[in-house]
Amino acid sequence: MFAAYAVRIDPNDPVAGLEVGERPEPEPGDGWTTVTVRAAALNHHDLWSLRGVGLAEKQLPMVLGTDAAGVDEDGNEVVVHGVISSPDWRGDETLDPRRSLLSERHPGTLAERVAVPRANLVPKPASLSFEEAACLPTSWLTAYRMLFVQSGLRPGGTVLVQGAGGGVSTALVTLAKATGHRVWVTSRDEAKRARAVDQLGADAAFEPGARLPERVDAVMETVGEATWSHSLKSLRPGGTLVVSGATSGPNPPADLNRVFFLQLRVVGSTMGTRDELAGLLRLCHETGVRPLVDQVLPLSDARKGLSAMAAGEIFGKVVLTP
Repeated sequence: MFAAYAVRIDPNDPVAGLEVGERPEPEPGDGWTTVTVRAAALNHHDLWSLRGVGLAEKQLPMVLGTDAAGVDEDGNEVVVHGVISSPDWRGDETLDPRRSLLSERHPGTLAERVAVPRANLVPKPASLSFEEAACLPTSWLTAYRMLFVQSGLRPGGTVLVQGAGGGVSTALVTLAKATGHRVWVTSRDEAKRARAVDQLGADAAFEPGARLPERVDAVMETVGEATWSHSLKSLRPGGTLVVSGATSGPNPPADLNRVFFLQLRVVGSTMGTRDELAGLLRLCHETGVRPLVDQVLPLSDARKGLSAMAAGEIFGKVVLTP
């Protein structure tokens, strides 16, 4: 089968380690099945894998990709949940210390077919295209959990999203606006600030570190060191900072005095559960909310999509179709 896969690790030029071509057909084990992929979305996880984060040389070659929508062996249209928990794990799979994502221990979704546990399949609503549905299992599910599980936000609250343009940030703005929140965003890029307001419906956009009109109820943080201090200073007393990533660096100043004097909550968040993915799909079906797709490319152009992501040249999601 045709696939996009990592053949070597290169921390400085990750896309150099990518190849596209033929790979062996998946061989599902007990409790697993095969999905014919109709669309797969790229994530920064794919770039991190090519840099060697969570993927060792001894595991290569490895088919990349964590997100997909397609058709199962019975002809059902499905969305793949990419978190693979231990066979004996019960409860929230994101808390399983032995969990992994597709493309870490098991071949991923950037292929014509992918093997997954049957329990990881979620029915795709007919109202969503395969391309739209493929965007949801990683970045959109991450945003869903940040907003609706971890933040404590109620409709009518004000939320600051640090960064604008990536998959998680565009999902955060879209979902927050669809559920009755006032949404502010930051970005270094003037064009992305404008698009966040004009296309996604953000109420206002600011340069990084800008003084806000007032303090917010919650901050959604995926940037890390570069924005951390601003995130804490932007919170009202008792507010919540939800962090799910650190693209600019993982070791920001703690600023603990501010945290305890203002009784701020700092909450970690990682991906989401299968049930939360089902909830996200229902929300999209019932409200008409859809992910912003920056571009749809054939799987053979996976290098082009990953290069655009690495350069920060996208606004929304990149989708590949086998």
